[in-house]
Amino acid sequence: MKIAYLVPYVPNLIRTRSYNLILQLAALGHEVTVFTLGSGAQDKNDVEALRSRGVRVVYEEQPLWRSLWNSLLAVPSRRPLQTVYSWNPKLAGELVRQLSAPGAFDLLHVEHLRGSRYGQYVRSKLPHVPVVWDSVDCISYLFEQASRHGTGGLFGRFVTRFELNRTRRMEGRLIGEFDHVLVTSETDRKALLGLVSPGAKSAPVSVLPNGVDLDFFRPNPEVQRDAETLVFSGKMSYHANVSMVKHLVAEIMPRVWRERPEVRLVIVGKDPTPEVRALGADSRVTVTGTVDDIRPYLWRGTIAVVPLVYGAGIQNKVLEAMACAAPVVTTSKTLSSLRAIPGRDILVADGTDEFARAVLSLLDDDERRSALGEAGSEYVRNNHSWTAIARQLLVYYAQVINPSCYLGMKIDKNP
Repeated sequence: MKIAYLVPYVPNLIRTRSYNLILQLAALGHEVTVFTLGSGAQDKNDVEALRSRGVRVVYEEQPLWRSLWNSLLAVPSRRPLQTVYSWNPKLAGELVRQLSAPGAFDLLHVEHLRGSRYGQYVRSKLPHVPVVWDSVDCISYLFEQASRHGTGGLFGRFVTRFELNRTRRMEGRLIGEFDHVLVTSETDRKALLGLVSPGAKSAPVSVLPNGVDLDFFRPNPEVQRDAETLVFSGKMSYHANVSMVKHLVAEIMPRVWRERPEVRLVIVGKDPTPEVRALGADSRVTVTGTVDDIRPYLWRGTIAVVPLVYGAGIQNKVLEAMACAAPVVTTSKTLSSLRAIPGRDILVADGTDEFARAVLSLLDDDERRSALGEAGSEYVRNNHSWTAIARQLLVYYAQVINPSCYLGMKIDKNP
């Protein structure tokens, strides 16, 4: 297939979904052209990294002032700021120009709510071009949870509430405007479908889970796990992660320290907010900030802890820890996007007391920690291979390009 792949940010190892799907599609022999935008040296380096892997990239600069200006212009309208933040008329024009060439592409793949306006623009100019929209998460569902929990600081709370109803309306409309819609979890699928107005049509909405780079995130038996070290990983400017780690330090860790005062917590991830950095004032808590490689922390940590308060989609931090054979303790909210078996592949505990007891029980049981880590790693290998997920994506593409030929095609439910 010849695939035009619009991503409103440059795919890289951190923006793992688009990065891995693009590379896997190319490795499977398909021609992928990425249309993307960014700013600064790092984005340009990431573009060159994609090109070095045989991916054609059309790149436009998007300085911060342009995104802020786009957002300001949208304030009086009913359009969510998310849908205009990454809008670049030059990139949109080039996308339409290349899609107009006969035989140039079989379909357009658009990622995220931030990229959705490009899909709408192409539909308005070239209605014959099949468009697959990868929503990734249901953003209004995420905003709704963030609003309830009052996270993100004063400005963040204002933006969340300002955007919530706009985003609900737009997402409910968008899933009827494209040929196929993708999300990472069944919870997000149900949330999106719940936004469709009575009597309105919806495109097929399918779950395409996230995967893990299994060559990169893997067990390392040569590294010995530290004694009594808990690890929390993730982008530490993301409001759901900030909320989670504050809850962990304020509510759960005191219960752990009451019985095991020697336990250490390591918070690993880029761009920690001031309130996250402040957690490091406790000598038992280490906040690393940006690290070159997260794997050593997942290899050395005794337990990976993910006390999910709220969120959407799949928790990549959970999959990456499991892939590295780190035993994971999390809450039942995480399981809504996984098929992992509680107690065998992952340990699940809700409530602060129960979560602390689960952590303490694992700290006391070397054999159980080892078995949980091995089972979690096997689960990820069997269920979250990017190659298998890319093959599932190709089935959805084929259904969009020629629906009549694929009505009876079986879709792999175990990527």
